[in-house]
Amino acid sequence: MKVRRGLTVRRMVQLSQISRASFYRSLSGRVRATDGDMDLRDVIQRIALQWPSYGRPRITAELRRQGWRVNAKRVYRLMREDNLLCVRRRKFLVTTESTHNLPVYPNLARNMTLTSINQLWIGDITYLRLELEFVFLAVILDAFSRRTIGWALERTLEAELTISALRMAIGQRHPAPGLVHHSDRGVQYASQDYIGLLQSHHIQISMSRRGNPWDKDYASHCTSSMRCDTTLIRARCDSLMPCAFRGGFSPGGSYRQSFLLL
Repeated sequence: MKVRRGLTVRRMVQLSQISRASFYRSLSGRVRATDGDMDLRDVIQRIALQWPSYGRPRITAELRRQGWRVNAKRVYRLMREDNLLCVRRRKFLVTTESTHNLPVYPNLARNMTLTSINQLWIGDITYLRLELEFVFLAVILDAFSRRTIGWALERTLEAELTISALRMAIGQRHPAPGLVHHSDRGVQYASQDYIGLLQSHHIQISMSRRGNPWDKDYASHCTSSMRCDTTLIRARCDSLMPCAFRGGFSPGGSYRQSFLLL
């Protein structure tokens, strides 16, 4: 579309650094130039474009992190009007098989108070939907910094998937004795090879209580978000998306806040 045989709409919004939705809204006359929501709408649209899986809570947290004084109801109203509300697909694959006879371990992470990195690692598995198939992603997260320190991608749920992620994490961090590794009771994490690798590096083993996914809710939240987030496609496995936890700081921001340099 061209306006009066001049620049195209696409070129005009690029030059003026506004969203296409804001441009059409100004043409329709529904929003006056003095509307106080105009700038906020633009920022919300930029965040939604950068992080497609963000819903109202996390966009509100990101706005506040950027210095905006807004409440969640106002953000919800603007997102609804601009059709930006995130709808998550509910169809899923089961990635945890806990009906086995392998040894399980008590939950050591439940009452931990973290003060630094390499005190608690959390392991989790999720799946990624591709055009023709599913693939499985295993991650190791540092619970204090919320950074992904190990990951592996495979077409099957064999034990080697989680072992590869753990080896990457150990190779990057070289943890001292006393580190706690927490996971669910899935067969991949209870396998002899995985337990043996943990014990050979003097890592304490912790597992969630039966039927209680909240014991590792942060890891589950982030990996479930990755199923509908484009950051994985951009090879951002080194650092998960900013979440509405701990004041909305991103994993890298948590390091800077803690004055930790790796």
